[in-house]
Amino acid sequence: MERGFIFDLDGVLTDTVELHYHSWQRLAGEENVPFSREANAALLGRTREDALDLWLGGRSCSPEKRAELLRRKNAYFLEALEGLGAGDLLPGVADLLHAARAQGIRLGLASSSRNARQVCDRLGVTDLFDAFADGSSVVNPKPAPDIFLWVAGRLGLHPAHCVVFEDSEAGVRAARAGSFAVVGLGDPARVGGASLIRPDLRGAAPGEFTRLLASPAAAS
Repeated sequence: MERGFIFDLDGVLTDTVELHYHSWQRLAGEENVPFSREANAALLGRTREDALDLWLGGRSCSPEKRAELLRRKNAYFLEALEGLGAGDLLPGVADLLHAARAQGIRLGLASSSRNARQVCDRLGVTDLFDAFADGSSVVNPKPAPDIFLWVAGRLGLHPAHCVVFEDSEAGVRAARAGSFAVVGLGDPARVGGASLIRPDLRGAAPGEFTRLLASPAAAS
Protein backbone atom coordinates (compact mmCIF):
# COMPACT_ATOMS: atom_id res chain seq x y z
CA MET A 1 0.00 0.00 0.00
CA GLU A 2 1.36 3.42 -0.96
CA ARG A 3 1.36 5.79 1.98
CA GLY A 4 1.82 9.47 2.69
CA PHE A 5 2.74 11.73 5.60
CA ILE A 6 1.33 15.27 5.52
CA PHE A 7 2.88 17.83 7.86
CA ASP A 8 1.70 21.14 9.19
CA LEU A 9 4.57 23.61 9.52
CA ASP A 10 4.23 25.94 12.49
CA GLY A 11 4.76 24.02 15.73
CA VAL A 12 5.34 20.72 13.89
CA LEU A 13 8.50 21.14 11.82
CA THR A 14 9.83 24.25 13.53
CA ASP A 15 8.84 26.73 16.23
CA THR A 16 7.72 29.62 14.07
CA VAL A 17 4.83 29.86 16.56
CA GLU A 18 7.14 31.90 18.78
CA LEU A 19 8.11 34.17 15.88
CA HIS A 20 4.44 34.74 15.08
CA TYR A 21 3.71 35.48 18.74
CA HIS A 22 6.37 38.17 18.94
CA SER A 23 5.20 39.65 15.63
CA TRP A 24 1.58 39.92 16.82
CA GLN A 25 2.76 41.16 20.22
CA ARG A 26 4.85 43.91 18.61
CA LEU A 27 1.85 44.99 16.53
CA ALA A 28 -0.39 44.90 19.60
CA GLY A 29 1.98 47.17 21.50
CA GLU A 30 1.94 49.70 18.68
CA GLU A 31 -1.86 49.59 18.40
CA ASN A 32 -2.64 49.38 22.14
CA VAL A 33 -4.45 46.08 21.64
CA PRO A 34 -4.43 43.62 24.59
CA PHE A 35 -2.54 40.45 23.64
CA SER A 36 -1.24 37.42 25.54
CA ARG A 37 0.18 33.97 24.91
CA GLU A 38 -3.28 32.57 25.57
CA ALA A 39 -4.70 34.85 22.88
CA ASN A 40 -1.89 33.79 20.54
CA ALA A 41 -2.78 30.11 21.02
CA ALA A 42 -6.19 30.80 19.46
CA LEU A 43 -4.45 32.04 16.29
CA LEU A 44 -2.61 28.77 15.64
CA GLY A 45 -3.51 27.11 12.35
CA ARG A 46 -5.47 30.12 11.11
CA THR A 47 -5.04 32.13 7.93
CA ARG A 48 -3.67 35.67 8.21
CA GLU A 49 -7.13 37.14 7.76
CA ASP A 50 -8.81 34.85 10.30
CA ALA A 51 -5.98 35.44 12.77
CA LEU A 52 -6.40 39.20 12.37
CA ASP A 53 -10.12 38.93 13.13
CA LEU A 54 -9.34 37.10 16.37
CA TRP A 55 -6.51 39.52 17.19
CA LEU A 56 -8.89 42.49 16.75
CA GLY A 57 -11.35 40.90 19.17
CA GLY A 58 -14.42 42.39 17.53
CA ARG A 59 -12.99 45.88 17.08
CA SER A 60 -14.12 47.59 13.90
CA CYS A 61 -11.47 48.12 11.26
CA SER A 62 -11.58 49.58 7.75
CA PRO A 63 -10.34 47.50 4.82
CA GLU A 64 -7.42 49.91 4.44
CA LYS A 65 -6.45 49.56 8.10
CA ARG A 66 -6.77 45.77 7.92
CA ALA A 67 -4.40 45.68 4.94
CA GLU A 68 -1.93 47.90 6.77
CA LEU A 69 -2.02 45.74 9.92
CA LEU A 70 -1.48 42.56 7.91
CA ARG A 71 1.40 44.14 5.99
CA ARG A 72 3.12 45.30 9.18
CA LYS A 73 2.63 41.99 10.98
CA ASN A 74 4.05 40.05 8.03
CA ALA A 75 7.01 42.43 7.80
CA TYR A 76 7.79 41.80 11.48
CA PHE A 77 7.56 38.06 10.93
CA LEU A 78 9.85 38.12 7.88
CA GLU A 79 12.33 40.21 9.87
CA ALA A 80 12.34 37.59 12.65
CA LEU A 81 12.67 34.84 10.03
CA GLU A 82 16.10 36.07 8.94
CA GLY A 83 17.79 34.09 11.69
CA LEU A 84 16.07 30.77 10.95
CA GLY A 85 18.16 27.83 9.70
CA ALA A 86 18.43 24.04 9.53
CA GLY A 87 19.28 23.95 13.22
CA ASP A 88 15.79 25.24 14.00
CA LEU A 89 14.01 22.05 12.95
CA LEU A 90 12.28 20.63 16.02
CA PRO A 91 13.76 17.48 17.61
CA GLY A 92 13.19 14.33 15.57
CA VAL A 93 11.86 16.09 12.48
CA ALA A 94 14.88 15.67 10.18
CA ASP A 95 15.31 12.00 11.11
CA LEU A 96 11.63 11.23 10.49
CA LEU A 97 11.52 13.03 7.13
CA HIS A 98 14.60 11.24 5.83
CA ALA A 99 13.53 7.84 7.20
CA ALA A 100 10.08 8.20 5.64
CA ARG A 101 11.53 9.06 2.23
CA ALA A 102 13.92 6.10 2.48
CA GLN A 103 10.89 3.84 2.98
CA GLY A 104 9.09 5.27 -0.05
CA ILE A 105 6.53 7.22 1.95
CA ARG A 106 5.34 10.30 0.07
CA LEU A 107 5.66 13.57 1.95
CA GLY A 108 3.38 16.60 1.83
CA LEU A 109 3.40 20.01 3.50
CA ALA A 110 0.04 21.62 4.36
CA SER A 111 0.42 24.98 6.08
CA SER A 112 -1.97 27.89 6.49
CA SER A 113 1.01 30.25 6.28
CA ARG A 114 1.68 32.05 3.00
CA ASN A 115 5.32 32.22 4.11
CA ALA A 116 5.57 28.41 4.28
CA ARG A 117 7.92 28.02 1.32
CA GLN A 118 10.27 30.71 2.62
CA VAL A 119 10.35 29.04 6.03
CA CYS A 120 11.04 25.60 4.51
CA ASP A 121 13.73 27.06 2.25
CA ARG A 122 15.50 28.44 5.30
CA LEU A 123 15.13 25.12 7.11
CA GLY A 124 16.57 23.30 4.09
CA VAL A 125 13.66 20.86 3.75
CA THR A 126 11.64 22.14 0.76
CA ASP A 127 13.03 19.51 -1.63
CA LEU A 128 11.98 16.67 0.68
CA PHE A 129 8.29 17.27 -0.05
CA ASP A 130 6.44 15.74 -2.99
CA ALA A 131 3.50 18.14 -2.57
CA PHE A 132 3.44 21.60 -1.06
CA ALA A 133 0.45 23.73 -0.02
CA ASP A 134 0.35 27.08 1.75
CA GLY A 135 -2.30 29.62 2.71
CA SER A 136 -2.97 30.51 -0.92
CA SER A 137 -3.56 26.94 -2.15
CA VAL A 138 -7.22 26.54 -1.15
CA VAL A 139 -10.20 28.78 -0.47
CA ASN A 140 -11.44 27.27 2.79
CA PRO A 141 -8.86 27.25 5.61
CA LYS A 142 -8.58 24.84 8.54
CA PRO A 143 -10.72 23.58 10.27
CA ALA A 144 -12.08 22.77 6.80
CA PRO A 145 -10.23 19.70 5.45
CA ASP A 146 -9.55 21.27 2.03
CA ILE A 147 -5.80 21.82 2.34
CA PHE A 148 -5.17 18.21 3.44
CA LEU A 149 -7.40 16.86 0.69
CA TRP A 150 -5.57 19.04 -1.84
CA VAL A 151 -2.17 17.72 -0.74
CA ALA A 152 -3.37 14.11 -0.69
CA GLY A 153 -4.61 14.59 -4.24
CA ARG A 154 -1.23 15.95 -5.32
CA LEU A 155 0.41 12.94 -3.71
CA GLY A 156 -1.97 10.68 -5.64
CA LEU A 157 -3.23 9.09 -2.43
CA HIS A 158 -6.60 8.49 -0.77
CA PRO A 159 -6.97 10.19 2.66
CA ALA A 160 -7.21 6.75 4.27
CA HIS A 161 -3.62 6.14 3.16
CA CYS A 162 -2.22 9.35 4.69
CA VAL A 163 -1.21 10.41 8.19
CA VAL A 164 -1.44 14.10 9.09
CA PHE A 165 0.87 15.67 11.70
CA GLU A 166 -0.67 18.66 13.49
CA ASP A 167 -0.22 20.72 16.64
CA SER A 168 -3.40 22.84 16.59
CA GLU A 169 -7.01 22.07 17.45
CA ALA A 170 -8.15 23.54 14.12
CA GLY A 171 -5.66 21.35 12.25
CA VAL A 172 -6.69 18.17 14.05
CA ARG A 173 -10.35 18.93 13.35
CA ALA A 174 -9.54 19.56 9.68
CA ALA A 175 -7.68 16.27 9.34
CA ARG A 176 -10.44 14.28 11.04
CA ALA A 177 -13.06 15.98 8.85
CA GLY A 178 -11.13 14.77 5.82
CA SER A 179 -11.00 11.17 7.14
CA PHE A 180 -7.25 11.24 7.75
CA ALA A 181 -5.44 9.55 10.60
CA VAL A 182 -3.85 12.36 12.56
CA VAL A 183 -0.92 12.58 14.97
CA GLY A 184 -1.40 15.39 17.48
CA LEU A 185 1.77 17.01 18.79
CA GLY A 186 1.85 18.90 22.06
CA ASP A 187 -0.77 19.57 24.73
CA PRO A 188 -3.45 16.83 24.82
CA ALA A 189 -5.99 19.50 25.79
CA ARG A 190 -5.37 21.07 22.38
CA VAL A 191 -4.93 17.98 20.17
CA GLY A 192 -7.08 15.49 22.06
CA GLY A 193 -9.08 14.58 18.97
CA ALA A 194 -6.03 13.03 17.28
CA SER A 195 -5.59 9.33 16.53
CA LEU A 196 -2.26 9.39 18.38
CA ILE A 197 -0.81 12.05 20.69
CA ARG A 198 2.90 12.72 21.18
CA PRO A 199 4.76 15.55 22.95
CA ASP A 200 6.98 15.92 19.85
CA LEU A 201 8.68 13.83 17.14
CA ARG A 202 11.78 13.01 19.14
CA GLY A 203 12.71 9.34 18.57
CA ALA A 204 9.85 8.84 16.11
CA ALA A 205 10.05 6.18 13.39
CA PRO A 206 7.74 5.86 10.35
CA GLY A 207 6.35 2.49 11.43
CA GLU A 208 4.82 4.01 14.54
CA PHE A 209 2.56 6.10 12.30
CA THR A 210 1.94 3.81 9.34
CA ARG A 211 0.39 1.39 11.83
CA LEU A 212 -2.43 3.90 12.24
CA LEU A 213 -3.40 3.23 8.64
CA ALA A 214 -3.96 -0.47 9.35
CA SER A 215 -6.90 0.37 11.62
CA PRO A 216 -10.25 1.11 9.90
CA ALA A 217 -11.12 3.39 12.85
CA ALA A 218 -8.12 5.61 12.08
CA ALA A 219 -9.78 6.93 8.92
CA SER A 220 -13.26 7.32 10.42
